[in-house]
Amino acid sequence: MRDLKIFAGISLLLVLFACSKGGNTPTPDPVKPVTPASFSFSGLKINGLNNGFTYTNINQKPVIKITFSTALNKTTVPASITIKGKAGAAVTYAATYEDDDNTVVIKPTLDVITRYTVDVSTGLKSAKGGSLQSAFTINLTTGIDSTDKFTAISDNQLLDLVQKQTLKYFYDFGHPVSGLARERNTSGDVVTTGGSGFGIMALVAGVNRGFITRANGLARMQKIVGFLKTKAVTFHGAFPHWLNGATGAVQPFSAQDNGADLIETSYLMQGLLTARQYFNGAGTDESTLRADINTLWNNVEWDWFRQGNQNVLYWHWSPSNGWAINMKISGWNEGLIAYVLAASSTTHGVPKAVYDNGWAGNGSMKNGNTYYGVKLPLGPAQGGPLFFAHYSFLGINPNGLEDAYANYEEQNKAHSLINYKYCVANPKNYYGYSADCWGLTASDIEGGYTASSPTNDVGVIAPTAAISSLPYTPSQSMAALRFFYYKLGDKLWGDYGFYDAFDLNNPWFANSYLAIDQGPIIVMIENYRSGLLWNLFMSCPEIKTGMKGLGFTGPSL
Repeated sequence: MRDLKIFAGISLLLVLFACSKGGNTPTPDPVKPVTPASFSFSGLKINGLNNGFTYTNINQKPVIKITFSTALNKTTVPASITIKGKAGAAVTYAATYEDDDNTVVIKPTLDVITRYTVDVSTGLKSAKGGSLQSAFTINLTTGIDSTDKFTAISDNQLLDLVQKQTLKYFYDFGHPVSGLARERNTSGDVVTTGGSGFGIMALVAGVNRGFITRANGLARMQKIVGFLKTKAVTFHGAFPHWLNGATGAVQPFSAQDNGADLIETSYLMQGLLTARQYFNGAGTDESTLRADINTLWNNVEWDWFRQGNQNVLYWHWSPSNGWAINMKISGWNEGLIAYVLAASSTTHGVPKAVYDNGWAGNGSMKNGNTYYGVKLPLGPAQGGPLFFAHYSFLGINPNGLEDAYANYEEQNKAHSLINYKYCVANPKNYYGYSADCWGLTASDIEGGYTASSPTNDVGVIAPTAAISSLPYTPSQSMAALRFFYYKLGDKLWGDYGFYDAFDLNNPWFANSYLAIDQGPIIVMIENYRSGLLWNLFMSCPEIKTGMKGLGFTGPSL
C-alpha cells in the first residue's frame, strides 16, 4: 500500500512537469512601481485680488495665497517657493495652509519701492509625491511709504533748503584747481563748460541769499575766470564741451567732438555775464573780474561759427575734424541763447538773417497744435524734454517776451503744463505718475541716459524737470517738490540735494548728480522767488541791444 502511494506521488509530479514543459502556464510580470500623479497650479490671490502674475503698489506685508490642484507636501515648500529681491537676496517667510493643504499662504515682510519675484519650481511635491507640472513666477512691486520722511517746514524754508543744499554741488564739490563744475559726482577731473555756467549763476544766487559770503563768492569767481583766461583751451574763442579741470586741456566728448562746442560756450557766457552784472563793486577785485569776463566774452567768434558766412550757426568745430559733425543749431530746442549772444556780441556779432533763417527756419519751428487742452506755440509734438524751457531761460526772462515767432512766456508755460498733464494722464500706466510726481527731461536712467519727454517716456522722473519749471507752473511744481522731499526723501535726497532721477514703476533711484540738472534747480527757484538771475542777465546793455535787433520786445528790454 505504501509503495502504491509513492508511485502515485511520483506520477503526479511527472504530469505537472510535463504540463510546465508544454508552456501552458505564463511567468508573471514583475511588479512596477506606481508613479504619483503630477499636479498643477490652480489659483492666485494677492491681498484678496487676482491680477495674473504681475502686481504693483503692493504693501510691505502682503498676503499671498497660491492654490494647487491637490494637497502639498509641506516639507518641499520652503525650497520650492522662493521670494527674491531685485539684487537676488532671499526673503524669509513662514507658510500656513488652507483648503486641506491645497493652498499655501505666505506673509512676507518686504521693503518699499522694491521689485520682488516669487518663483515656484517643479521641485514642489504633492502629499502623494507628485511633481508640479510647470514652474511659474509671480512679479511683485511694492509701493511707496506715504509717510513724511522729514519734519514739515514752510514752503519758503523748503526752497531755502533745496537751494542751499544743491549749491554744495558747485561750491563744496567744485574742482579744487579750476573751481569749475564737475560733469557729475563721479567725474574726477572732468569739468563741464555749460554746467559751470549754470553753477556760476547758482553761485550768484547763493551769495545773494547769504548761503556764502560775497567775499567767498568773489574768490570762487576769480579762480574760475582766471583758469578760463589762462589755462583753458579755446577754439576761435569757444570752449569745448568738457575740460580737464586741473590742466585746461580738452576732454573729448566723442571721437569727433574734441573741439569747440558753441552751445556749451553759450551757457558759460550766460553765467559769466550774469556774474559780471552782479559783482559791480568799484573796488579793484570786482572791476578786474568784470574786465576779465569781458575779455572771455569778446573773444568768442560767433560769426566764425556760421561756417563760411551761412545764415545759421553750427554747434561744433574740431581742430582735427573740422566741421565733420556738421550740426546746425536750429530751433526749437535749448539753443536760443546761442543766437541771442551771437546777435549781442560787439566784436563778432551776427545779423538778424542768421536768427530768422538758421534758428527760426523762417517760422518752421512753429507748432501751434493743442495737447491736453493746451496750445503749444513752438517745438516738437507735446513739447519735447523740459530742459528746452530751462537752459536758455536761466538768464533770458520769458515774461512778456515776444518776437515774430512766439510769446515766450506762453511757450514755456504751455510746455511745462503739457508735460505735467501728460504725466497725470499717464497713457503708459506707469506706477507712481501723478499730479504730485511728474517731470520728463534729459537725465540718467537705469543703465544709461536719455532725453525723456512725452514722446520718449521710459518711466523715469527727474526732479530738475518739475522744480526748474517753478516760474511757469508754480502750484504743480511746488507740489512735486514737496512730494520729492517729504514722501521720497529717504531715497531721493542726499548731500547735494535731489539725486538725478528715479523710477517707481521698475524701482530704481539714481545715486548720481549732474551739473546740468542741479544748476537749473537753484537758478529757476531763484527766478521764481525774486527774478534775480533774469534781472541781472537782462540788464546787460549788449543783450538789450542784441535782442531788440532780433525783433524781441518785452518789459525786460
